[in-house]
Amino acid sequence: MSQHPILWSFRRCPYAIRARLAVKSAGVCLELREILLRDKPAAFLETSATATVPALRLNDRVLDESLDIMIWALEQRDPQCLLSMPQEGWDLIEANDGPFKAALDHTKYATRFPELDATIERDKAAVLLADLDPRLRGQIWLFGDRPTLADLALLPFVRQFANTDRDWFEAQDWPGLIDWLDRFTQSEDFAQVMVKYPPWAEGDGPRWFGIKP
Repeated sequence: MSQHPILWSFRRCPYAIRARLAVKSAGVCLELREILLRDKPAAFLETSATATVPALRLNDRVLDESLDIMIWALEQRDPQCLLSMPQEGWDLIEANDGPFKAALDHTKYATRFPELDATIERDKAAVLLADLDPRLRGQIWLFGDRPTLADLALLPFVRQFANTDRDWFEAQDWPGLIDWLDRFTQSEDFAQVMVKYPPWAEGDGPRWFGIKP
């Protein structure tokens, strides 16, 4: 087994984005393997029991939940103190990964859910965002002047929601939320984790992510 972890990823997946954000913040070294969801390699399917990204192969186990990967990376090293946040941060992540993500999917992939009204589902997702905006009008991050795990965990999904109808999103009375998202998408950290790589193929050499060995 390789001495370095292997992270299977798909560039645009918000779960994979937040995993890469945490790995980048931690500065841990791992091998990044980009895949196409429509053409999953056998080595990936042998790694992930759920056949979903991200999946992190460690020497002794596999983590295939993005939040677990984020926590693992930051437990190795956490220079930004991202794990230091109040319980409310964990509650926000739970709401994001539960009802918000469900409503987001029902909005973005409305044709898959013909029994649901996409506008009603969009409004459900908007409830969480409307709750976030007041705190972000008076500070840069969710809990003050520095980011936390909650910021990194939520932002990729807020970005995906915004991109389902950008004109509608920008028209909402969410100045703090919109500024928060814009700072994120225009940041160097976001640019670095969104670099586009060709899909991994058997026989490829390692593509290092984080600090090179």
